[in-house]
Amino acid sequence: MPQRVDPAAPLWRAAQVFRLLSCLYALGFQIAVNGDLDRPAVAWTLFAVLMAWSFACAFAYLQGFGRRIGWVAAEIAVVVVLMLSTALVADDQWVADNQSWPTTLWATNAVISAAIVRGPVAGMAAGLVVMAAYALLKGHVSINVFRNATIVIELAVGLVVGMAAQTARRAHADLERATRLAAALDERERLSRHVHDGAIQVLALVARRGREIGGPTTQLAELAGEQERALRRLVSDADTPDAAGTHADVGAMLRRRASDRVSVSLPPEPVLLDADIAAELCAAAVNALDNVATHAGPDARAYVLVEDLGDAVTVSVRDDGPGIAPGRLAEAAAEGRMGVAKSIVGRMNSLGGVAELHTGPDCGTEWELTVPRRPRQNGARG
Repeated sequence: MPQRVDPAAPLWRAAQVFRLLSCLYALGFQIAVNGDLDRPAVAWTLFAVLMAWSFACAFAYLQGFGRRIGWVAAEIAVVVVLMLSTALVADDQWVADNQSWPTTLWATNAVISAAIVRGPVAGMAAGLVVMAAYALLKGHVSINVFRNATIVIELAVGLVVGMAAQTARRAHADLERATRLAAALDERERLSRHVHDGAIQVLALVARRGREIGGPTTQLAELAGEQERALRRLVSDADTPDAAGTHADVGAMLRRRASDRVSVSLPPEPVLLDADIAAELCAAAVNALDNVATHAGPDARAYVLVEDLGDAVTVSVRDDGPGIAPGRLAEAAAEGRMGVAKSIVGRMNSLGGVAELHTGPDCGTEWELTVPRRPRQNGARG
């Protein structure tokens, strides 16, 4: 199983370079002040502990097993203990006149580690803990940031490093999602080509030849046609939302309905609408196609035309069936069959659009469905 990549790994490596530099500074400070301390031997012993712990932290973070909150909490605890140990190796006057024995620069390593593991809030919280230990050692809290800006620096380091780690993880997650999506789309296109070149063409041929032969093979032709349409819907492109997921391409959604009996004509460019409006418009068009399959006869063909009018989108669904006899829709409504009124006209009215029906005996049926780019508030005629 491949090891999971840590997007914050470059930050961890940079942090260990900072740790090395802070240890060198701590060593120089120890040499410079050693003669002023009350217990220099104890100070050197504690410095050896500081160096050993710094090496252990660098190894743990570079190898990866230390990149968790438990290890960082231990690092903060060690930093606090070593800062407070200044009172053991120096007198009160030295403590009052100088920074803590294991320099605040070295203590910043704990702030950086916390920020990388848990983000800016944790980094700033670690900075406050370090400064609380510093205030406890001094016996007072310094509020004059112009003379002592250590607290500002600690908070700034926690904030900046934490935000950098957070951004790195989010960018890595976005990249992984994009990679998975691209791989899924490539695989879907490959399967689509394979199925289209094989099963769909065979089913279309069986459906067409079965209708031509007639007789008992008609039922086989209808079954083949149904399966062909189902496969086309499965492997064709789904609605294509934009990057924000708020719009959808009406043409791509209706292209799924193309078959040997349904012809779909689209403009060369995507026809984008609000996703909800596009779904309702396509549902009305699909209902019109279902009516063709149900009422226009086994040999009827349907033709779908999508037009982008700029401020509106029109979908026309036409068939070459026998048409609807005068008064038939009113009769169906009186009998309680409200499919057309609710599924087509009702949907268009709810969108502030228009559903126009053109039909007559022996002249086929055509639905012209138009929706504005922005829904009108007062409905529309149907």
